[in-house]
Amino acid sequence: MNPYAADLWKRAKEAMAVAERDLTLSPDAAASPAYYAACYAVSALFALEGKTFTKHSAIEAAVHRDLVKTGRWAQALGADYSSLRDLRDTGDYGGKEHVSTEEARESILAAKRILAAVREAASELET
Repeated sequence: MNPYAADLWKRAKEAMAVAERDLTLSPDAAASPAYYAACYAVSALFALEGKTFTKHSAIEAAVHRDLVKTGRWAQALGADYSSLRDLRDTGDYGGKEHVSTEEARESILAAKRILAAVREAASELET
């Protein structure tokens, strides 16, 4: 097992737990860790393939280029990832614009779909 990928996967699961906990406190606060759960999970998958990225935009581009366009992932998962990034930006930097409770709930579900897809693609992460 790649130790870096294992650490990223651990972070993904922790961020998912934080997102679920924060939903009742603040939808804005929940959107950010939901995004990070997906980001860490996808980064773990790429790390297993020897790919690392230093920018969020590069990770998102790789999701679409290397996972969606190649047919490894459905387009809906790519849309989930992009939506999570947009909601994180709103929750963290939206000024007067806020993430709604329903959007935060959907972000958690989207993150769970992405973690499930990563788990399916790389079952060794769960060991």
